[in-house]
Amino acid sequence: MQHTNAHEKAVGEGTSYISCFKGVDLRRTEVAMGAWICQNWCGSSFMGWSTYFLERAGLATSNAFTMTIGQYALGAVGTVVSWFLMTYIGRRKLYLSGLSIQTVILVIIGGLGFASRDSMGASWAIGALLLVYTAVYDATVGPVCYAIVAECSSTRLRAKTIVLARIVYNIAGIINFIKMPYFLNADERKSLVFRERYADV
Repeated sequence: MQHTNAHEKAVGEGTSYISCFKGVDLRRTEVAMGAWICQNWCGSSFMGWSTYFLERAGLATSNAFTMTIGQYALGAVGTVVSWFLMTYIGRRKLYLSGLSIQTVILVIIGGLGFASRDSMGASWAIGALLLVYTAVYDATVGPVCYAIVAECSSTRLRAKTIVLARIVYNIAGIINFIKMPYFLNADERKSLVFRERYADV
């Protein structure tokens, strides 16, 4: 423990948080921050709200809950798959391809949202696509992000770079957690607009 402590002091000597924003280390800090922001804002919050989201899409509560259980099982399998994908594909390619696939899936889900009010088939398609989205996320963006953040910083500034990136991640998460309930609940949005418009009446 004493040797480790002495080594860490020697490695960190002469560095500060300002060093993370100088020269090539600025690029490394930006990559770490960007990776964690993308992980937070890539639509992953749909997975946390999936039961409610699927109910709003037209599925019965029992079916929405069953789909959510399946989603968690797929998430576990996807994480194990990511171990092998990282070895053979590489972090950058895996992360960017995961984000691209997720974008396409979310656009399709958004399009199906227009039809889900009139068609149970569209509601089930949204549920199925959300399961595919979860599998893609947990095989790519979800776990790969942690490897990217840990590996992209310089050795001397690793701890400080990760701290700064995590602060940005938490800020992005706060924004996400505030907007998602309003984003998913159209009735609450209408109520909020009504209250703001007629607050003085």
